[in-house]
Amino acid sequence: MPTRSPLPLTKSKHEKIMHSPHTRLRRQLLCLLPALMSLGAGLCHSSAHAQSFPSKQIRWIVVAPAGSSLDVIARAMQDKLKDNLGQTVVIENKPQAGGTLGTNEVAKSAPDGYTWVMSYNGPLSFAPYLYPKLPYQPLKDLQPVMTTTSQPNVIAVNAQLPVSTMREAIALLKNSPGKYNFASVGNGSSSHLTMEYIKAVTNTYAVHIPFNGSPPAVMATMSGETQFMASVPTVIAPQVKQGRLKYLAVTSAHRYPLLPDVPTVAESGVPELKGFEALAWNGVLVAAGTPREVVDRINSALNAAIHDAAVKERLKAAGLEPVGGTPEQFAKLIHDESVKWAPIIKRSGARID
Repeated sequence: MPTRSPLPLTKSKHEKIMHSPHTRLRRQLLCLLPALMSLGAGLCHSSAHAQSFPSKQIRWIVVAPAGSSLDVIARAMQDKLKDNLGQTVVIENKPQAGGTLGTNEVAKSAPDGYTWVMSYNGPLSFAPYLYPKLPYQPLKDLQPVMTTTSQPNVIAVNAQLPVSTMREAIALLKNSPGKYNFASVGNGSSSHLTMEYIKAVTNTYAVHIPFNGSPPAVMATMSGETQFMASVPTVIAPQVKQGRLKYLAVTSAHRYPLLPDVPTVAESGVPELKGFEALAWNGVLVAAGTPREVVDRINSALNAAIHDAAVKERLKAAGLEPVGGTPEQFAKLIHDESVKWAPIIKRSGARID
């Protein structure tokens, strides 16, 4: 029996089929298929990369010189990180440009987790308000991984300076504006801005002399080239023990457990310094866009290292307290400190060209 050829579709029936919801959905899926396949391949590649991480040597840029507090932290953790990750972690010191040079290098690096930066509040929270042409945006171009340590600065003076308290120091500066110098570990560092904060609220003046890191700043203050400085206790404590420097105060809101006999700036009795607090902190970051699985792997290794008993003992001996924590906690610290210090930096007039 002959088969009957299907009747041709009328124009109206054809349009009805072509514009039906099922047909439109099928066409949209066909259009999306190449993109979905590409995304799937990318996710598989990212997942494979994360699972194999690390498969080669890691480069760790420390934006401070050898012997500085940041360098002490990194080298205290270095062996434990190798044990945990199964790869060598090579430390490079790059203190130039107040730490912004090394921080920017990592911000512009490949987002694969193989280049880290140990940076601090200067390049991360202060720099956007200090540098008119900062080449990176901290929380846009960098991925925070973990806070390493957070501690107060110590205000110290040359042993021959005729002051023993913050109250006496403020009186000396008020009586002789511009006569005295203060050292810092670099432009835009907490060492620099802590003193600028004190100057601003007490209406005093001293000349800022920046150095690349704490060792040369301490040497300048010991020699009398500068008379004041603010820095973490790491390199100051040995010089105080040898009688070359004197502690005046710590910059935390409460007394520092590792220096319980040193009063806080807020305890000075100077009305303008009531409630004063300025902390120094630092941490590890990688380039933005690094896969979250890789970030978590690095975070886990860093937390294990910073809380290792031997590492904690080395840090305590250097006057440093470990923090640790999550990437989100470190990101919040960077943001909150940026908000706090923006008006202080503006009021001080500090700028770096």
